[in-house]
Amino acid sequence: MNINLTDKLKENKIFPIIRNNDADVVLRTANALIEGGLDVIEIAVERPEIFEVIEELSKNAIICAGGIITSVQAQLAIDCGAKILSSPIFQKNLVKISKDRQIPFIAGTSTANEAYEAWKARIPLVKVFPASALGGKEYIENMLRPMPFLNVIPQGNIKLEEAKDYIKAGAVAVGIGRNLTNAQSYEEITKKTKTLLESLNND
Repeated sequence: MNINLTDKLKENKIFPIIRNNDADVVLRTANALIEGGLDVIEIAVERPEIFEVIEELSKNAIICAGGIITSVQAQLAIDCGAKILSSPIFQKNLVKISKDRQIPFIAGTSTANEAYEAWKARIPLVKVFPASALGGKEYIENMLRPMPFLNVIPQGNIKLEEAKDYIKAGAVAVGIGRNLTNAQSYEEITKKTKTLLESLNND
């Protein structure tokens, strides 16, 4: 499956991230996000059983396997139906696997130099983490001013109400985790997702 991931994320604006050890919680959280209107979701591979969740969810959404560090993890994720790989770091072996298997790879970066090196390796999208601690939307603006060709996804304790500022700063999409997925119920996650997307699309 060939995904124009950059265009898809620009359309979605939000790149939700689920981190949880409980496979059932991951599955139900992802379904709540899908119902809310997000069909590209990163799921951190915290435990082996999460691969089974990826396999189930890949029938209804574009699943990114997150937290991938080793080649073994990457191959397992792809075999289970993941359509995107994401790593907290920039690794050449993962770049090779993504090219060999024709699966998009999102590299984790913190500095302008790391983001540029990833771009030179023909990685279409880079995460900038931890965006909030590095300087927030101003950091993204400063990074993109001399390098507007970078496609960045800021991530790291970004609040829902800050998402629009990051998009205006030039981010392709905003990676949001617990601030979106922590809720009293799965229905609340769906409601939060719908409200967030409405606020981003009503400009």
